This record gives sequence, structure tokens and C-alpha cells, in this order.
Amino acid sequence: MRTIIQRVSQASVVVAQETVGAIDQGLMVLLGVAQGDSSKDAAYLVDKTAGLRIFEDNDGKMNRSVEDIDGSILVVSQFTLLGDCRKGRRPGFTDAAPPELADTLYQEYVDALRSRGITVATGVFRANMQVALVNDGPVTIMLDSRKQF
Repeated sequence: MRTIIQRVSQASVVVAQETVGAIDQGLMVLLGVAQGDSSKDAAYLVDKTAGLRIFEDNDGKMNRSVEDIDGSILVVSQFTLLGDCRKGRRPGFTDAAPPELADTLYQEYVDALRSRGITVATGVFRANMQVALVNDGPVTIMLDSRKQF
């Protein structure tokens, strides 16, 4: 599983002209599920996402997590994070998980964040979405569950 995590002052996602998810201060997470990913990958990324210290403390150092600041998370499924652009100019998506597995692990990720007491908003799985955000910093971090060691 891969994530792109952005520290935001606000973020929202719109589907068919309707806002389906919105947050103020917190994290915008784009989540891609790969072939062969499992609940272990989701659990690893949940722990990393919730504990990632990228919010400033009183001394201006990135030393606080989204949990520490009582922030929210907007999670949007994005299979294009698994795009392979090594050959040609059109990405290949054979590394992306099939929709059934991707949706299951996406929901596990979201549910596990919520079980930690974090307010989580989401997009709509497999929908055409318009995502808007204000990246605070800017701070953008990529996490990959297959690169944990």
C-alpha cells in the first residue's frame, strides 16, 4: 500500500457536484492498494499515518501528530499511485489491486483510523472525484508499506 500524505489547513472531496467529505486542520491522504497487499499493510500505514509527527509544536518544530493536535483525516482511494511509468508515456496499472481487495483494505484503513478516535472523512471508492486542499507548509510525505524495513 502506498500513501501520499499532505498536512492541510483544509481539504474536501466532491462527487457529482456534492461535497462528500471535508476537513479542517489535519491530513489529506491519497491511498493506493497494490496486488498482494494485506491487512498487515493497512495496519502498518494506519500506525504511521496517525503517529506521523509533521505538525509544529510550540517551538516551531515538527513534533506533533494528527492525534496530538486533535486533527482530522480525509482519505481518498487513488489507484494511480501504483502507476508504472518506466516504459512509454502511458502508465500501466497492473500493480494495482483488483477493486474488491482495494475497497476492503481501504475500508480497513479508514475504520482503523476511526477506532483510534480520529475524525475521518472519505471520498467515494471508484468515483470520479474532485479533490481540493490547502497544503500547509507545504508538507507532503510518501509512505509505502513495502518499504518498512
